[in-house]
Amino acid sequence: MAEKFDTLSEDFVPTAVINEPLPWPEENLKKTKVINGRGEREMVLGRNVHTTSLAVTEPESNDEFTGDKEAYMASVLARYRKTLVERTKYHLGYPYNLDFDYGALGQLQHFSINNLGDPFIESNYGVHSRPFEVGVLDWFARLWEIERDDYWGYITNCGTEGNLHGILVGREVFPDGILYASSESHYSVFKAARMYRMECERVDTLISGEIDCDDFRRKLLANKDKPAILNVNIGTTVKGAVDDLDLVIKTLEECGFSHDRFYIHCDGALFGLMMPFVKRAPKVTFNKPIGSVSVSGHKFVGCPMPCGVQITRMKHIKVLSNNVEYLASRDATIMGSRNGHAPLFLWYTLSRKGYKGFQKEVQKCLRNAHYLKDRLREAGISAMLNELSSTVVFERPKDEEFVRRWQLACQGDIAHVVVMPSVTIEKLDHFLKDLVENRSVWYEDGSQPPCLVKDVGIKNCICPAHK
Repeated sequence: MAEKFDTLSEDFVPTAVINEPLPWPEENLKKTKVINGRGEREMVLGRNVHTTSLAVTEPESNDEFTGDKEAYMASVLARYRKTLVERTKYHLGYPYNLDFDYGALGQLQHFSINNLGDPFIESNYGVHSRPFEVGVLDWFARLWEIERDDYWGYITNCGTEGNLHGILVGREVFPDGILYASSESHYSVFKAARMYRMECERVDTLISGEIDCDDFRRKLLANKDKPAILNVNIGTTVKGAVDDLDLVIKTLEECGFSHDRFYIHCDGALFGLMMPFVKRAPKVTFNKPIGSVSVSGHKFVGCPMPCGVQITRMKHIKVLSNNVEYLASRDATIMGSRNGHAPLFLWYTLSRKGYKGFQKEVQKCLRNAHYLKDRLREAGISAMLNELSSTVVFERPKDEEFVRRWQLACQGDIAHVVVMPSVTIEKLDHFLKDLVENRSVWYEDGSQPPCLVKDVGIKNCICPAHK
């Protein structure tokens, strides 16, 4: 039975321990902690869960002469920068490439650059970066093998917006279609289903996190009378699993869905840019019957602000595009105003690195991910690494303070490290040493590490019962 999203789900309540150094004077902070019985910070709907907030204060009447306010703000920012430098040293659980230098673009930060409207149609607003944006889009169009005249796309504000747009195009092409997505799809996919009031089928996954095409087949056959709109994961959020696009298409065809009765959106937030540079990896290409692909720009590319790229077929976008007289343009984007600086950062790094540069970085990430996985297992810690992934999954550290220090992403009994170009062997060794030393303390009372068979499979679990 397909889900009908009419209300927000309340079944997920993440928690995290509060233990952060203050980057600014404590007397100027308003504290708003919400603590549960386990000493953890609890996310409660409708409450302010910021551990600290920095008050905005009015300048004194004589401040223009004394300069006290400017001096105070400079000190706050200096402390904040120091905090960022320190926290960056312990950044492992989230897929952001922190190895970048955009000093050359500093001269452009004095301009309000806005790419509102269609990237391919210049509006009356003249302070834009459309030539850079279209250059970036053309680069990705070549990567995913679609001709310039056959595609349409834009630079989004984040990966979620790419998913929202891709699924919206699918819904507009097939208004009565059912959205299919694996249970390990990014939460934004199910957010899209709620926003668009779509019927949604959650499909089971294999141990790897990849979509289970046997369950997909069962659900397709139960809904043969309605078109299929499918989210395909090019790297799942937690395990970095890549759905088998060819098998998905084959399953659709075998279930009687012709190419004019399904729409596939590929969520390639992280691995959508890495996969083309992995030998023997299946290709994500518009030569296959897919409708759209999206990636994040602030992940593997290393853009300092959240952004992304969304590419779809020109024939599909016509269902969304409308004339906007106010802009003297057309618009088929999710947002109205769009960050005109993001295309500059993307264009700059794509131009500097090129396809060969990214290929080297992908090989480095995969090599370092295998190093981490092997070292974890040598230390007696259950660990899994999917073949096409740089996401290393392992047992969740017992101490939540350790989790927060290393900024690990956790789900149930597992945590992961996403090995990005900025993650060096030295950083991994530091993490491993810290983990092994703390783990010996956590289990010195005779307690046992969790069994991860249900999460990573029996071949990857080396808990006491499966050594």
